[in-house]
Amino acid sequence: MTGGSLRLRLIAGAGVAIAVALVVAWFAMTWLFNGHVERRVEDELLVQVRPLLADLTLSGGVPVAGSEPADPRFAVPAGGLYWQASTGAGTIRSVSLWDSRLPRAATAPADTWRLRRADGPFGQRLLLMERAIRLQPQEPPVIVQLGYDLAKLAPAQREFGREMALFMVLLWAVLALAAWAQVSLGLRPLRRVRQEIEQLSRDASARLGGAYPRELAPLTTSIDALADAREADLVRARRRAADLAHGLKTPLAALAAQSARMREGGAADIADGLDSSIAAMRAAIDGELARTRISLVHEGRSTVALPLIERIVAVIEQTEAGERVAFSLACAEDATLPLASDDAAELLGPLLENAARHARRLVHVAVESGDGALALVVGDDGAGLDSAQRGEAILRGARLDSGEEGHGLGLAIARELAEATRGELTLSRSSLGGLEVRVAWALSA
Repeated sequence: MTGGSLRLRLIAGAGVAIAVALVVAWFAMTWLFNGHVERRVEDELLVQVRPLLADLTLSGGVPVAGSEPADPRFAVPAGGLYWQASTGAGTIRSVSLWDSRLPRAATAPADTWRLRRADGPFGQRLLLMERAIRLQPQEPPVIVQLGYDLAKLAPAQREFGREMALFMVLLWAVLALAAWAQVSLGLRPLRRVRQEIEQLSRDASARLGGAYPRELAPLTTSIDALADAREADLVRARRRAADLAHGLKTPLAALAAQSARMREGGAADIADGLDSSIAAMRAAIDGELARTRISLVHEGRSTVALPLIERIVAVIEQTEAGERVAFSLACAEDATLPLASDDAAELLGPLLENAARHARRLVHVAVESGDGALALVVGDDGAGLDSAQRGEAILRGARLDSGEEGHGLGLAIARELAEATRGELTLSRSSLGGLEVRVAWALSA
């Protein structure tokens, strides 16, 4: 069971974090823009009010405007730009207010302009600037108010918000792409770790090694330590298996001697049964020793095939089964098998022995390459096996009570050795009429 992709988690987390940050930035920048626009309006109103203040006088306590602001919007009813001057005795206002009034304040600061928002005439929300101005020391203060319809700012604010949102979306895409590149670059060492662990699973002597980032050093060191312990366990297991095999040789030799004496004493049936049991025990010991070797197979090695095949054939030709058959070889001189020399001999030996034992007159051995694969083919002209027997033959090596020799233990060991080197062993009918054993390996691209 997997917990999902770390890459996707990191990219998704970065995408969400970037999105949240950009949304916060959008709100902050919109708020700053609105404040900037309002300050510009404030500056504009201060410019507009200067002519009014320059000529403002009092007549009977009522304000009188000598001149008005030049902006024509002050003369348009409900135009969105307003001024008003008030005292306790009366009020004057811009034409734009028509018969309405700005919300009057009871007091206003005398040293600075006060800025506030208030509901104004014509259902408008206004930005109000107000200040109490004393024209003469003995005269009452005049509260001067300037109003600006905030609705006039809304189009610019909305346009800025839309454009900023579009920019934030584009910025999110760029930053998300950068996050993807960063995550990919950061996880690249893990890809190398995975590849070297795969190599380690196939070769007990392989190690991660190499220069890794400081953050991965504890992981790679622990994996190498585990690999050292695993290889040491395999070596100890191989030694124990070898010690056990050597320890059993003496008892088996003693049993064989007793069997011979029984046979000389006329107990041939008992001797035959004892010999069969001894042979089964020896086959089991040889099989376990071979399987122990398989656990230590080193991948990445290669062996020139033709000299090895010729050497094994020369040995088999000296046996009783090999004397009566001929061997046909079809192998290029530079053809190689993807195994170390000892492992290749461990694979070829049982296959050639079985083929020689069951052949009538001919055994064919070939090393073929093509279609992205390399194959070792061993076929004979014997009786062969039917489709049901072929499936059982590879597994028969695990049965100590099997009475059939040949295509059994050797095939099982050959299959395990082929799988240990990422190959595949298949059985089929040979063109010679007997059994054909094919071990195929995919060639690296």
